[in-house]
Amino acid sequence: MSEFHTVIGLETHAELNTKSKIFCECKNEFGGKPNSNVCPVCLGLPGTLPVLNSSVVDYAVRMGFALNCKINSVSRLDRKNYFYPDLPKAYQISQSFVPLCVNGFVDFWYDGKVRRVRIDRIHIEEDAGKLMHSENGEDVSYVDLNRYGVPLIEIVSQPDLTSSGEAYAYLKTIKSILRYLDICDCKMQEGSIRCDVNVSLNREGEPFGTRCEMKNVNSFSAVQRAIDYEVGRQTKLLEAGEIISQQTRRWDDIKGESFLMRTKENADDYRYFPEPDIPPIKISDQHLKELADTVPELPNIKLIRYVRDLEIRYREAEYISDDPELAAFFDACISTGKFPAKSYCSWIMGELAKYLNAKQKSFSDVKLTADSFNDLIGAVSDEIISVSAAKKVFEMLLEKEQSVKSIIESLGLAKVSDRSVLESIAEQVLTENQKSVSDYKKGKTNALGFLVGHGMKLSKGKADPVIMKEIILSKLG
Repeated sequence: MSEFHTVIGLETHAELNTKSKIFCECKNEFGGKPNSNVCPVCLGLPGTLPVLNSSVVDYAVRMGFALNCKINSVSRLDRKNYFYPDLPKAYQISQSFVPLCVNGFVDFWYDGKVRRVRIDRIHIEEDAGKLMHSENGEDVSYVDLNRYGVPLIEIVSQPDLTSSGEAYAYLKTIKSILRYLDICDCKMQEGSIRCDVNVSLNREGEPFGTRCEMKNVNSFSAVQRAIDYEVGRQTKLLEAGEIISQQTRRWDDIKGESFLMRTKENADDYRYFPEPDIPPIKISDQHLKELADTVPELPNIKLIRYVRDLEIRYREAEYISDDPELAAFFDACISTGKFPAKSYCSWIMGELAKYLNAKQKSFSDVKLTADSFNDLIGAVSDEIISVSAAKKVFEMLLEKEQSVKSIIESLGLAKVSDRSVLESIAEQVLTENQKSVSDYKKGKTNALGFLVGHGMKLSKGKADPVIMKEIILSKLG
């Protein structure tokens, strides 16, 4: 066991799915021919003035409420000055001194318990462009500014995370909340969520060590790998008596290692100063209340409630809570009080998940209602239909709005419990399967399962399996 404690802080950047960019009317959309979605305003050309997209503020405030932040009713934008080819103004409009949201926290389930990570701040800013490096041997890079001016929120955690697994769970929680609020499409392959990772080590009772930052890690699994690598790198240096220097590193996920980019700047190096072209952001108390009212029960809270109160397994709770519409459906079923949560979970994790995967659909695509689901489970519980017949009914409920009773009647799926009918089927089973009968009488008890199964097949799944087994056993002597 290492003598060093791991300290992790994450800066999560999420692109907001507003219709237009943050300071101009250019479309906020992914793709397109390079440099085809830009204008003089978003490029900051002389004589132009930015105008703040109010939806960006609303989205950020809603995320602030979701993460239990204090919302600053008056905040302002600042200029972050640095030179890079994908930043044509040579500064980024961001927030430094008075961000929109501060001093929050998020709870999530990890390793069998609830973890809480404090949120330092959430602020808004414009995205930079994208550099495309030549892959045909040319020593040249190209700049695509379509992404320049896309609105971002940056969610800065306190250094409360202590392992790569915990960081992964935290990021999954942030992603699920963004999806619930519908403020980010969360398409990581398109860079909708990116993460800067800060890692430091210290011994018990000592102050935090010097942190190193890895920029723009673009998948949650890559964040895990990057953290594990950085912990190993710093551990080796400290064990060798060397000093960790503050620096920014680039994570190469293909090579599985990070490389020095530059010695880490401090905030002073960016020469922040108030943005002179945009007035302070002011939000009324009434509007703050309206935004707060739009925040539903969030997936992390649902997950904790499902595990603690309903006593379902974490994997089930995670699957259900991750989809807003599925979670709402599940809650509607539970609210009826007709069946325990586990009864619903077995169908959701089994037949429903299998159907959605096979059809490549989401829950919003199916026709199942809480009432019909309860009727189906009730039909099985009351032994009106067998489980195998119920699976046929369930698939039809997913594809068309109809009653369980009408499906059972139209397909003739009701169980056959008439002993005279089952006696006749059992006679046929024994007549047609003399070898299995002989095997059973010789002590091969698994032959009984075959005989009962054949009886169920002859009855087209309608026979009551308990009665069928009882009759066959009696005839076997």
